[in-house]
Amino acid sequence: MNSTLNITVTDQNELKTGLAKYILELYGDYKIILCDAPMGAGKTTLIKEFCTVLGSTDNFSSPTYSIVNEYTYPGGKIYHFDLYRLKNKEELLDLGIEEYLDSGHYCIFEWPELVIDMIKIRYKKIEIEVNGNIRYLRIINK
Repeated sequence: MNSTLNITVTDQNELKTGLAKYILELYGDYKIILCDAPMGAGKTTLIKEFCTVLGSTDNFSSPTYSIVNEYTYPGGKIYHFDLYRLKNKEELLDLGIEEYLDSGHYCIFEWPELVIDMIKIRYKKIEIEVNGNIRYLRIINK
């Protein structure tokens, strides 16, 4: 069932102070998360908070150059993808994206445009729009 939740964040620090926990509690059974937002909107910050809330103690960084970072948490693995530099779906297939998506582990994507059509299970898409210091989050479950 598709549903949408809209949240307004007036301070980017709110991305670190409970928002990730709230989203995971509300939609915790969705293990595929797409974060779609312009550069500097807070995608990586939110993803780091998801990892922390899940219980990971790994060092988090944006996988801009490595394309995917793997973190562990008590329930398994979290794969954090940054698809910004990829040019086409063939590069995703070469990366082994189907195995990641079928793994049953969390797969969290920044710049998800190329992967959307490859997802065959329910997923959560978080769109972030920025206006000054205000972030407007639209969380769509598909």
